[in-house]
Amino acid sequence: MSNTKTFLITGISSGLGRAFASGALAAGHRVIGTVRTAEAGAAFTAQAPGRAHAVMLDVTDFAAIPDAVAEAERAAGPVEVLVNNAGYGHEGILEESSLDDMRRQFDANVFGAVAMIQAVLPGMRERRSGHIVNVTSMAGFITMPGVAFYCGSKFALEGISEALGKEVKHLGIHVTALAPGQFRTDWAGRSMDRAPRSIADYDAVMDPIRAARQAKSGNQPGDPTKAAQALLTLVASDDPPTRLYLGADALSLVEAKLDTMRAEVAAWETISRSTDFGGVQPTEPPVT
Repeated sequence: MSNTKTFLITGISSGLGRAFASGALAAGHRVIGTVRTAEAGAAFTAQAPGRAHAVMLDVTDFAAIPDAVAEAERAAGPVEVLVNNAGYGHEGILEESSLDDMRRQFDANVFGAVAMIQAVLPGMRERRSGHIVNVTSMAGFITMPGVAFYCGSKFALEGISEALGKEVKHLGIHVTALAPGQFRTDWAGRSMDRAPRSIADYDAVMDPIRAARQAKSGNQPGDPTKAAQALLTLVASDDPPTRLYLGADALSLVEAKLDTMRAEVAAWETISRSTDFGGVQPTEPPVT
């Protein structure tokens, strides 16, 4: 196929990463996939010998990333599409979670992604083409109690993606934040890191959320195979979006937050404007 691309997809052993890699291979593309075990690597390369290339890499081993990417490109060709998919969710009330929990969450979801970007950017910049897809989440815009560190990591990756896109647009490189809603993967099951509960004051907030998330695991509305097709449509576009939400649940929650934000901005507009030189300070707080 004339429009065959070389993809580098992190975390292809399960979940959306597996679906993305399988979808790209089925469409005739070459895929470099990062794995963390030899068994996973062998299973992946067997899918499409000659087009599926497994790379042993933990994206939190930042120092190993440049050499791993260089080796992969020697085997499969220059990376034209980077899909930063590797990551996980930390579930836990902020007060009950440690700073080490937060560091691990950001290492996997943010720093690893940035390190991968820095490894492929020189080649994309030289070729004046490429597409970087950072898999974020609807939690990179909406928030939910009990996943503060996860939301923070995805907010960070969303901001980095948008700013990077403005830095490299004139170089012919596209950057998209791909933000899924709830998909039928292991994200809320075995892949999630859960902090132990210890403070009774949070029981009313956290206990129902944790129970509902565990009950829904395996029954989420999103279809990973269809997410893979959406990814292929995205990277085939000559004018891809800055962010793309996947799933009706993500769209609904994002639209509701936008409405709330607009209402709150309008309610406090006078206070916002009052801080300029010459601005008039209101005497009463706004009614919301």
